[in-house]
Amino acid sequence: MSSCLGLYIEEHLIKYAKVSKDHDNIKVEAFGIKFYEKIGDAISQVIEETYSQRTPISINMSEEMYNYFDMFALLTKNDLQKAIKTEFESYCVDKGYNPNVFETRYAVVDSQLDKDKIRIIHIADNKIELNKRMQEVDGYHLANISPISMSIPNLIQVRKDENCLIVNIEEDTTVTTIMGGKIFNIDIIEEGSTDILTKINLKENSYSKSYEICKNTTIYTSEGRELQSEQQAYLEDIMPTLYNIVGQVNKIINSYTDKIEKVYITGTGALINNVDLYFQEYLSNTECEILKPYFIEKVRDISIKDYIEVNSAISIALMGLGEGVSGMNFKKKTFADQIPSWMKIEVNPDENKKDRKNLGGFFTWDLGQKLDKTETSLIRVAVGLFLLVVIYSGFSGLLNYQIEQKDKEADDSIAQTNSQIQLANSDNEQIKTKTNEYTTMIQNLQDANDRITDRNRTRNAIPNLLNQIMSVIPENVQLTSIENATGTHVVINAQSNRYEQLGYFVARLKTDVILTNVVSTSGQKDGGVVTIVIEGDLP
Repeated sequence: MSSCLGLYIEEHLIKYAKVSKDHDNIKVEAFGIKFYEKIGDAISQVIEETYSQRTPISINMSEEMYNYFDMFALLTKNDLQKAIKTEFESYCVDKGYNPNVFETRYAVVDSQLDKDKIRIIHIADNKIELNKRMQEVDGYHLANISPISMSIPNLIQVRKDENCLIVNIEEDTTVTTIMGGKIFNIDIIEEGSTDILTKINLKENSYSKSYEICKNTTIYTSEGRELQSEQQAYLEDIMPTLYNIVGQVNKIINSYTDKIEKVYITGTGALINNVDLYFQEYLSNTECEILKPYFIEKVRDISIKDYIEVNSAISIALMGLGEGVSGMNFKKKTFADQIPSWMKIEVNPDENKKDRKNLGGFFTWDLGQKLDKTETSLIRVAVGLFLLVVIYSGFSGLLNYQIEQKDKEADDSIAQTNSQIQLANSDNEQIKTKTNEYTTMIQNLQDANDRITDRNRTRNAIPNLLNQIMSVIPENVQLTSIENATGTHVVINAQSNRYEQLGYFVARLKTDVILTNVVSTSGQKDGGVVTIVIEGDLP
């Protein structure tokens, strides 16, 4: 049976859970929350209380950032890694970052838009911040450090065709989108439980008391009862943050064309009573529920809500036990990490068992008394050298054989690829030739169509104009000439013994859009007859 101590660390508090796994059976042996002023002291207390001095420890990251790249699905592993590195370096250039200051990992998922491409979830963390977090557990067996957004799905069993969101309301809020049963996207909402606890703490001046108030508060819903004034005071600190979070979650749901079937709520924010009902009111088309670890239904002696309180720590511990997305461990393996547990030396035996001679394993050494630092170092060096020789001898031959096989496969692949490239180039030239032919034919057809359209438009233009003029010309107005000099431009000479009749005629030409861009002369009167010239364009 293997076990791991999961520590979810944020400002002011640590959530911890010691989880053991035996095949498919998962058990939470110890869990809880500890508030701290000095994080080192708090971690030491947790390790002592859970008897985890030699237990592997898994912790969360604190400053990770996410990017997404689309890549061709047929790239080899080496080419894919090079392409991802190039994309990230390009991103850093745009942002003015130095790519060398980041430790990076990535996960590969299917693209939802193009079957020939894959989607890369790229995660990066500043090496300085990463080292600070790892130094917090310095002196203990740190085995795993990974992002909480990628570990939290360890708590649910997702169907292969399921689309859902996991909203983890902790220090910040992480929204993990799962599409088709796989992690597809991570959104960070920079509001979370810290905003709520900080506001309550201003009134209570106690972070632990603020946490308990938040945990025991019941929020109102549209069908809720009247709240007491004391509850109302704390809701003023809680509801604005929850409102902003649920609004962002709603935007995330609406951004996907595929239906999101369910929203799981977890983290400190999930401890607020009725928070799932509050989410359900705003996300009416999506089922909302509190995230409960899938394996706790088999446990009866502890309240489910107590488990939910440390969901983040449990998920981090499961990450340390090999569950979830592989390749997310940001802790580089040292030589000591690669030594199997049955081969490690025991240097602090029980003093009451001084006469024990059984080694208890190939390299378990019971000396009957504590070793000093020099002896311990010498033993470690000796065992390390021995293991190095054994491992090198065993793997060198295997590696040489595998390299030869891979070289042969690479040569075959290159030859096949070059052949396919030549065929593709030939097809491409044929396509270009056909494309030019079709382009010329389309242009000729378009030119002919334009000429026919112009001819049909102008053929009946003048008769139509005369019919329209007949319907609007006043009785006292006479047309002496109508001339279509160029294109659609028309010049009309009209006369009448009354100015207002000519003005009315010009106005009707404009308002009925018989002509456009209508202009007219001021008119000349000769012997009681007023003559004007009207110009305009056929519509």
